[in-house]
Amino acid sequence: MIPAVFILVLSLALAPPAQAEEVVAGLSQNRVSITANFDGSEILIFGAVKRDGPLPESGEPLQVVVAVAGPFTPVTVRRRERRYGIWVNSDAVEIDSAPSFYAVATSGRFSEVLSEAEDRRYRISVGRAIRPGDALSASPGISDFIDALIRIRKRDRHYLEQPYTVIMEEQTLFRTKVVLPANLTEGDYAVRIFLTRDGYVIDWLEKKIFVQKVGLERFLYSLAHERPLAYGILSLFIAVLAGWLASAAFRTMRS
Repeated sequence: MIPAVFILVLSLALAPPAQAEEVVAGLSQNRVSITANFDGSEILIFGAVKRDGPLPESGEPLQVVVAVAGPFTPVTVRRRERRYGIWVNSDAVEIDSAPSFYAVATSGRFSEVLSEAEDRRYRISVGRAIRPGDALSASPGISDFIDALIRIRKRDRHYLEQPYTVIMEEQTLFRTKVVLPANLTEGDYAVRIFLTRDGYVIDWLEKKIFVQKVGLERFLYSLAHERPLAYGILSLFIAVLAGWLASAAFRTMRS
């Protein structure tokens, strides 16, 4: 009589292997140059699902989550209160790290395409992307400051939540667009693409977008940060020259 354990092992060996699904993706551009007339940029993110075999006929449909994060920097969030008839700053919290820009695009409702556990693991949602630091995480009222930061940056279009904006065709091809604002922070922007099923991440990959000032904007930025004295003298000279030219033009018009 064949032992039951041997039968189980044999059946597992003869069973068809689990089909792997991987995400492959590309960007319409991986470099953004900030010039004098720069008014923002639209990035097309597209890709496909790579499979070992045909599309499974049963099971939960695939979903896609795209997260674009700008450089992370410390942020001071202050609470304003009305005292003696005027608005003044009261409490302040220094958040260790928050993205200067953050956008999340999904193929469905966020809570349906990604579970809470996976969101904690990969820090995908806007709230999870902000990192107050270990010392502040347990502080009472810290969530109020984080919510205020998110609200302000959403108003300025620096934090975006875009459900149902990832278009998926035949459970294989997908695409979406993310609009970068005009006042971008220089640095590397991380683009993460997640493939999920039933709320769990199956596969993911990361791309980079490099944002940099060029031309006159780059020269003035470098001068202001690397040689502030020279920048101040140049600014004063330009102001005096502009005033003199305006005065000369006014005298010419009167004569």
